[in-house]
Amino acid sequence: MADQAAARVALVAGATGLVGREVLAALLADKAYSKVHCVGRRAPPVTHRKLTCHTVDLKALPALPPVDDVYIALGTTIKVAGSQAAFRAVDYEAVVAVAQAARASGATKLGVVSAMGANPRSAVFYNRVKGEMQEAVCKLGFDSVVIVQPSFIAGDRGSLQQPGRSAEGWALSAMRWLDPLVPANYKTIRAEQVARALIGAVKAGQPGVQRILSGRMQAP
Repeated sequence: MADQAAARVALVAGATGLVGREVLAALLADKAYSKVHCVGRRAPPVTHRKLTCHTVDLKALPALPPVDDVYIALGTTIKVAGSQAAFRAVDYEAVVAVAQAARASGATKLGVVSAMGANPRSAVFYNRVKGEMQEAVCKLGFDSVVIVQPSFIAGDRGSLQQPGRSAEGWALSAMRWLDPLVPANYKTIRAEQVARALIGAVKAGQPGVQRILSGRMQAP
């Protein structure tokens, strides 16, 4: 059993993002995985004997190498993307494309970072796109799907090198003051907490679809 577990291969999409880089670091340190592939427009600034990076256009993905578990932490904001259409291209189209390609390469377990409030029938565009993405990936035939829905994520946004995200730092500071007054699902959460919850649930492999709200990920 130990040898079988150690032979697992993971795929990460979004490894240069706030949560994705935490997912990547944790998987590289995890003995359950013998190999980790990452896909994206640019490679993360990480080297490791287990890591293979594939610089690809997510709009035209090539065939992926055989993988067991896929972790998708792709996401942007409308302000950074520049338009609703460009936002949807990342948060819906790219996420679904990676999930489809990974499923075609043999992946049976999927973990996706979504957001609190995701709802395909929401009047809020951001929440509606996230909800539509969740519906789409649940229909791809994975044995196990884990969807984590964090609230506002704390982390080093400055290092993301994305114009337009500096204002999020001010919002985060304000929300930290409000944390004692708001329900657990809406408190700020650290990126490493989200990554830890996602990986733990994917590895557990509960059959079907599991949604984990932000409050459940708030362990110290």
